[in-house]
Amino acid sequence: MASLVRALMAGVVFLYGGLVCSGAVPPADQNLVLEAPITTWDEAVPLGNGLMGGLLWGEAQTVRLSLDRGDLWDERPAGEREWWKTRTYAKAAALIAKQEYDTVNDWWDSPYNGVTPTKLPAGRLEVTLDPTQRITQFELNLATAEGIVRLSGGASLAAFFSARDPVALLRIPGPAPRSVALIPSGAGPAGGDAGPSSGGAVSQLGYPPAQHGAEGAARWYVQDAADGLKYCVCVAQRRTEGATLLAVAVTSTNDAADVLSLARTRCAAALEAGYEALHASHAQWWEAFWNQSSVTLPPVALAISRQYHLVRYFHGAASRRGAPPMPLQGVWTADNGGLPPWKGDYHNDLNTQMTYIAYQHAGHFDEGLSYLDYLWDRREVFAEFARGFYGTSGLACPGVMSLAGQPLGGWGQYSMSPTMSAWSAHLFYLHWRYTADDAFLRERAYPWCSGVGTCMLGLLKPGADGLLKLPLSSSPEIFDNSPRAWLEPNSNYDLMCLKMLFLALQEMADACGELDKARRWAQAAAALGDFHTDDTGLLLVDARTPLPSSHRHLSNIIGLYPFNLITCEGDAVDARRIEASLAQWDALGTSAWCGYSFSWMSCLRARVGDAEGALRYLDDFCRAFVLRNGFHANGDQTQSGLSSFTYRPFTLEGNFLAAQAVHEMLLQSWSPTPGQRDTEIIRVFPAVPQRWADAAFTDLRAEGGHRVSARREHGATTWLRVVAGKDGTVRIRDNFDGRQPVWNRDGVEKTGEQFAVRLQKGETLEATFAAATEAQARHDRPAVCLSGDL
Repeated sequence: MASLVRALMAGVVFLYGGLVCSGAVPPADQNLVLEAPITTWDEAVPLGNGLMGGLLWGEAQTVRLSLDRGDLWDERPAGEREWWKTRTYAKAAALIAKQEYDTVNDWWDSPYNGVTPTKLPAGRLEVTLDPTQRITQFELNLATAEGIVRLSGGASLAAFFSARDPVALLRIPGPAPRSVALIPSGAGPAGGDAGPSSGGAVSQLGYPPAQHGAEGAARWYVQDAADGLKYCVCVAQRRTEGATLLAVAVTSTNDAADVLSLARTRCAAALEAGYEALHASHAQWWEAFWNQSSVTLPPVALAISRQYHLVRYFHGAASRRGAPPMPLQGVWTADNGGLPPWKGDYHNDLNTQMTYIAYQHAGHFDEGLSYLDYLWDRREVFAEFARGFYGTSGLACPGVMSLAGQPLGGWGQYSMSPTMSAWSAHLFYLHWRYTADDAFLRERAYPWCSGVGTCMLGLLKPGADGLLKLPLSSSPEIFDNSPRAWLEPNSNYDLMCLKMLFLALQEMADACGELDKARRWAQAAAALGDFHTDDTGLLLVDARTPLPSSHRHLSNIIGLYPFNLITCEGDAVDARRIEASLAQWDALGTSAWCGYSFSWMSCLRARVGDAEGALRYLDDFCRAFVLRNGFHANGDQTQSGLSSFTYRPFTLEGNFLAAQAVHEMLLQSWSPTPGQRDTEIIRVFPAVPQRWADAAFTDLRAEGGHRVSARREHGATTWLRVVAGKDGTVRIRDNFDGRQPVWNRDGVEKTGEQFAVRLQKGETLEATFAAATEAQARHDRPAVCLSGDL
């Protein structure tokens, strides 16, 4: 039986329970297909290679490719440079103690009100097709990361951003285009979103007009920006085999001083190589990307499955090691004459943390390292920020920052909050936990996180009750930037971020053999005290404030997710806190939620074992909070009453949370005792709704670096496999409703609710199960601690 299972899982195609599994590469029914016309940039087909990005859209005979590059930034501050060295945290705390709130708001909010710093769009390629051709449909082929524009008569234009070379290629069949034009980003209408997210107009930057040029089959423009930044957009073309081949490059002074020469060289080399040759190596890269893992959901979950695969594609298209990490919109900056919403910056009060929350399960570690490398490379910048703003040693990253790592300001309760750094540190910890890479732990994770811990300890002082307190406290983004937003230290959000940081540092120090430091981090975690609750167990905002109304940010319950500080496998106190707090969130409703609130809540419900709740919120997200190309829109696009926010600016973190919700429903591996080494527990199908009676996944990653695969048929687990990521004990939660697994090896022992076996790295543990009874087939028992349907 075990050999049959292995053969099936390794096969190209197998069928069961209405599912068709075709390996890891997404089948065609998962592709993004959009009927023409597409008349706005934010509904376009997204393409990219991490450094460069493009949006493919248009109508009639006009094909547009909006261009972006991750390192195009105008870093000029709005006002004095290094303003944060004179408007310090300590001075603000003294002013707030005197209730001089407006002064502090002006100090920290005004720097954000200028046009810069901001992410910059690169411009647009615009192709006018021959009059005999007309656009009928767009498609994104996920398997090959290729954009398709179907034309009348059956021909198709194809485009891709090479996964291996910093260039894009387009192949246009039939007659030569009537025109090929390059349009600088500031040449269009003033534009920009009209709402509170607007970044203003590109024309406000004050740049000189782009310098256009042409020679032979190439044309280009060179744009002088600010502080010595210059970039070039170049296109070159060639007729070949009845088609027109276009090569596009975007270069900047971050590459070389002579941006034009480099751009022309890249385009010429691409044309010389040809579409097929470059696409072959590009497709190989993407095949390897998809083969890291796979997820198969039943037909009833088609919309969720398509969103899941699209978001995994975003990892490969918008985040790549060696390129800048994804800001709010990734490599798909606005193309409407305006600057990107919220400056296209790095928001660390949930956006960056949640944008990089799903790569660990999927095994896309190189893509995730784009952000961790970025944080590591700027550790001296962050150390200076800790010294100059917080007055401490160690390091801290600003709550809202530019590509260079400079603080941008904004609502100071959050943009200048120290605990945003603690949450960012959690990503280093998770990367280590999911890779079991001890070299990364010693050389990157522990040094960066301990730097943050040092900064936090420099700020924390014993209060009247003897517990460690911050001078200032808040909870994103409760009470906005009003005086009420300054909460009594410590808010539950701050407590949870700090406690998770110190417990993670305890575990990391222990793994590094630094036992004295591990004890000190454990003492720091304990010295914070317990979380704030009322008599029912309800988690408050701070020691005295209940959550007053519906709210978009789940900050006061962050200890449930993404942290594992309050869990469904904890004691009765945990159970009361979970039940009371989620009942309150339900009672307050979703009127003030954004799209990301729904996908975050889906993750959280899955984490506590509420499978049906997880599905409900994920369904709402996919139905109402995505544009037709799959981008997460912050507001309710159906205007059906799910939220009072109905605006449309897109940011990516909601998408990645949606993908992570699928992971959390299929596989969890967190430790019920954070701070203690090697206590993770694998939970297979822990929160799968009844409608997902059949599901499967291959090589999803678990903490400990393990690769886990499993199959579910007719509502019950029928097979699982774990490939050990390190030497040690592998633990698997028994949620199999009394059905006994048949193991492929001896030595598996059952203690309480879990199976355990010692494995060497690379060894495989496999189990099969007898067919479920009718009662069991309804669904395996989830690890749920809720007493009712929430």
